[in-house]
Amino acid sequence: MRADIITIGDELLIGQTVNTNSSWIGQELSLFGVEIARSTTISDDQNEIISSLDDALNRSDLIIITGGLGPTKDDITKETLCAYFKTELVLREDVLERIKAYFEARGKEMLPSNIQQAELPKDCIVLDNHLGTASGMWFEKNGKVVVSIPGVPYEMKALMTDQILPRVKSYFSVSGMYHQTIMTQGIGESFLAEIIRDWENRIYRAGLSLAYLPSPGIVKLRITSKIGIEDATKIDGFIQELHELIPQYIYGKNGESIFDVVGKILRSKNKTLGTVESCTGGAMSAGFVSIPNSSDYFQGSLITYSNDLKINLADVKPLTIENHGAVSEQVVKEMALGGKNKLGVDYCLSVSGIAGPTGGTDEKPVGYVWIGLATPGGVKARSFQFGTDRGRNIEMTILSAAQFLRKELLGI
Repeated sequence: MRADIITIGDELLIGQTVNTNSSWIGQELSLFGVEIARSTTISDDQNEIISSLDDALNRSDLIIITGGLGPTKDDITKETLCAYFKTELVLREDVLERIKAYFEARGKEMLPSNIQQAELPKDCIVLDNHLGTASGMWFEKNGKVVVSIPGVPYEMKALMTDQILPRVKSYFSVSGMYHQTIMTQGIGESFLAEIIRDWENRIYRAGLSLAYLPSPGIVKLRITSKIGIEDATKIDGFIQELHELIPQYIYGKNGESIFDVVGKILRSKNKTLGTVESCTGGAMSAGFVSIPNSSDYFQGSLITYSNDLKINLADVKPLTIENHGAVSEQVVKEMALGGKNKLGVDYCLSVSGIAGPTGGTDEKPVGYVWIGLATPGGVKARSFQFGTDRGRNIEMTILSAAQFLRKELLGI
């Protein structure tokens, strides 16, 4: 079967909001063996919605629409769908009670525009949204399905996961594919492909497929079976082989955060961690504390962006900076040791680099970074040369630091 995805919103068209809904929905539908025929982004305009629906229904069995379901006047999706399917709006008392409870739980006043959100097309299946006030709607026509859901990502994902995907599986009798994704860090896509060439060829000979999914600092390897979960054992065998082939690069699977992985290792060893950051400005500590219960192992961070703070907070010697520069092996080692002592932790990561886009020299160009690591047994450091984009450099630095610590903890 085939599906179309239609995302509605002027803010998406002008780039004010990044459209992550289409990619997420496409990925989830593909797990069910659904072919994505087309993904379209349109404005909040009745003619655009109708035209896109006509086009999609000529091509696909399932159409997923996100956006345009809010309480304001520019949200016209519900009214347009009502006209399209030749039905009328009716007040749903059960939905109204749910919306009232939503506002009461938050101590907020419910406005007339929110009450209108309980008015829904008579001839649709209402999909209750327990995270917001806009309900989802499921329409059936000539064996085809049109689903309309809010564009707020976390509301959309909950509706898709809890209600829509199970209905799609049942309505269309789709069997679904089976995926497992291996997370790697510290090696580029082309280098990785060269190392695992023979392993990859055997993947294909086994009737499976492999996809490389690169992002800054990370390359995901997704193994897919079109048969389904029946191939789970076969795929698990290939994953185990890859762990034996490149243990230094694999840190997890299926979207796991490297910060979560490292945190679990620290927790299992009853060890604590702190950071001393220069060029990342707190991004590394933010990565660790984004994980629930990270207070079990993460103690704190020193943000030492200036040389004075490196000296005063992390006990870096002024002469070390004068002789070697702030971005150097010697400085990050002293930062890591100073942070370990000041924060009272078992392990301390430190980073200093030239994030860019300016500030580089021939000797130390933009993207040049040193990462230090103080451990119970001593201190070590590694240098990295990333690219010229500031944001990517910061992201790759914190991922590389976490990987540096993971390998140390596991003795790799």
